[in-house]
Amino acid sequence: MQPNNPLIVQSDKTLLLDVHAEKADDCRSALVPFAELERSPEHLHTYRLTPLSLWNACSAGLTSEDVIQVLHTYARFDVPQVITAWITEVVQRFGKLQLVPDDTVDSTSGEEFLLLVTDEAMVYKEIEASRALRQYLAPLPDRLGFRLLLTNRGTIKQELLKLSWPVKDMVPLQDGEPLEISLRETTVSGKPLTVRNYQKNAAEALIGDKGPGTGFGTIVLPCGAGKTIVGMAIMDALKTNTLVLTTNISAVHQWIEELVDKTSITRDQIGEYTGEEKQIRPVTVATYQVLTWRPEKEGPYPHFQLFRERAWGLIIYDEVHLLPAPVFRVTAELQAVRRVGLTATLVREDHCEGYVFSLVGPKRYDVPWKPVGLQKQNV
Repeated sequence: MQPNNPLIVQSDKTLLLDVHAEKADDCRSALVPFAELERSPEHLHTYRLTPLSLWNACSAGLTSEDVIQVLHTYARFDVPQVITAWITEVVQRFGKLQLVPDDTVDSTSGEEFLLLVTDEAMVYKEIEASRALRQYLAPLPDRLGFRLLLTNRGTIKQELLKLSWPVKDMVPLQDGEPLEISLRETTVSGKPLTVRNYQKNAAEALIGDKGPGTGFGTIVLPCGAGKTIVGMAIMDALKTNTLVLTTNISAVHQWIEELVDKTSITRDQIGEYTGEEKQIRPVTVATYQVLTWRPEKEGPYPHFQLFRERAWGLIIYDEVHLLPAPVFRVTAELQAVRRVGLTATLVREDHCEGYVFSLVGPKRYDVPWKPVGLQKQNV
């Protein structure tokens, strides 16, 4: 027992943080990569460990030993053994299944394929026995794995997550049409543009080294932390045609104003795709509402063509926790495109956080508390 420590680890996988304890700030920072904040009243903040929160940590390079060490370091009472055993079991599932490239091309249809592979026979047998996956996967004759259509890449990740098998996607992403864009040193309005360290770090965490498995994911930033700056920093690094999806027409106009004010692209290079305008340009900003509109209740979504209208190299999902279910269906097909979800929380009312994880990408960076000295920026 360490009575001065700030953390109480409970057997139901909740973590209680005493915000008045002397190590509370250090503990809070250490919890961010692998635990989700549920409630933050005045004295005790409640975090929760979930398979998804642990797999997010794995995607950032943490191990089960790292997570358990944090709990032991800050725990006021002994960490329940059932919790450490569960953490080890859950973390071990990450990376057991990998998506890798396949050179096979159907000579008749021209369809391309990927491979879903594992090194463990028991994992292979479990996937092979799944009725839900049989329509998508063809067993390989010479190794433990399956062949699947390239177009089913996102659907497979989504279905496997339902079976508690996160997929490590190692398939390289395609480059979109190039676009010369850079952040200004001084805004059009005449103010010096400062990109804060956490904004740079968030962009770099998403981009990685541009190799397999990088270039997609979710960035969690508190309100007022300048998420558009992070999005534009990613655009600056990738220099490619970009589609920005956001919640309403007011947010569309705000994104456009920020892009014109803080980057080198001109207003003529930016398209507005809303109920009022239907412009498609190298950088296009659209609302979720216009994409999910359809003339008949059970009919097709006519504006989904926007996703295929240009060779997009980056898709930015603003307020990704509000991403509508119909857009998830298209997102499942857009797995070859670099993509980022921006949000202040990963919690969804429909409890479909797993869709964000599997289709947009795992959490790459999290700043749940305002850094010291943070001044509100345009968001």
